[in-house]
Amino acid sequence: MKKLFLIIGAPGSGKTTDAELIAARHNNITHYSTGDMFRAEVASGSERGYVIDTYISAGNIVPIDIAIETIVTAIKKAPSDVVVIDGYPRSVEQMTELDKYLVNEPEVELISVIEVEVSQNTAFQRVLGRAADAAVVRADDNEKVFLNRMKLYTEPLAQIKEFYTKRDLLKVISGEGTIQEIVSEMDSFIQ
Repeated sequence: MKKLFLIIGAPGSGKTTDAELIAARHNNITHYSTGDMFRAEVASGSERGYVIDTYISAGNIVPIDIAIETIVTAIKKAPSDVVVIDGYPRSVEQMTELDKYLVNEPEVELISVIEVEVSQNTAFQRVLGRAADAAVVRADDNEKVFLNRMKLYTEPLAQIKEFYTKRDLLKVISGEGTIQEIVSEMDSFIQ
């Protein structure tokens, strides 16, 4: 059985970096970032990639059917029993659709949803700092797109947190500390 951990957080919260570092520490953990999966599809030049690009280049949410298909495929193909996916769910609809899928999937169990909580100011400074670093610049790293992404993240957040809290699945971790502190807390929780 695959054990699934979802990591959510604002753009710039560090959720992808945290998950990558945890997966690098353990052979039995596979990490996927929905953003990276979508960007890889765009880079492939496929028709689906073109559709995805029209959404992410504007900072909008990728349609639910494409997101679920991408995630389900990744979980099933994961080479390990523990799968960490960051950046999902980003909407109540995504959360609901994933929940419907997991109810009928005996091979995958959602263990926890981890929120990496940061202030909007911290997230903004990190994203703009990333945009200034040519080695990791992304097309969606600018102020206008950041503000749209932040709005899209925060609007459904209360409902998402309530949904997973009622199921005793939500764990909130402060993303304001050092990377080492955040990764250590998240890693011990996952273990």
